[in-house]
Amino acid sequence: MSDIYQNLTQLGGATVMPESPEKAVLERVANPQADVSYNVRFTAPEFTSLCPMTGQPDFAHLVIDYVPGDWLVESKSLKLFLGSFRNHGAFHEDCTISIARRLSDFLAPRWLRIGGYWYPRGGIPIDVFWQTGAIPEGVWTPDQGVPPYRGRG
Repeated sequence: MSDIYQNLTQLGGATVMPESPEKAVLERVANPQADVSYNVRFTAPEFTSLCPMTGQPDFAHLVIDYVPGDWLVESKSLKLFLGSFRNHGAFHEDCTISIARRLSDFLAPRWLRIGGYWYPRGGIPIDVFWQTGAIPEGVWTPDQGVPPYRGRG
């Protein structure tokens, strides 16, 4: 096993879903390709959280793109972090931006964006988009591939 993986605590063993996003532990590893600008995409098509007013479930399709700097997020820790929102009450905007800011602060990527494509609640879909700035020149970043909500179309 490479030395860059030695401090990971969640990968390769049984883990419990964190009680809240605040208690979720993100883990990172050194980027062995830090001299190259490339895009990494995580897609969470079954993201869930709770409405803070009614306690009803909210569902979203999240797409996270980032151009790593010195760090890569360990994917199991990201999965557990995203899963920790399952019982967390927050509006769509707060969930989406909180995820982006935590990842951006933790990883210090060259660039990060998130698309939060929320399923309709009360008849209105809410999509939330955020990025750290302009995408670095020369990095291929495909469209997020989530069509706009069309209802009965």
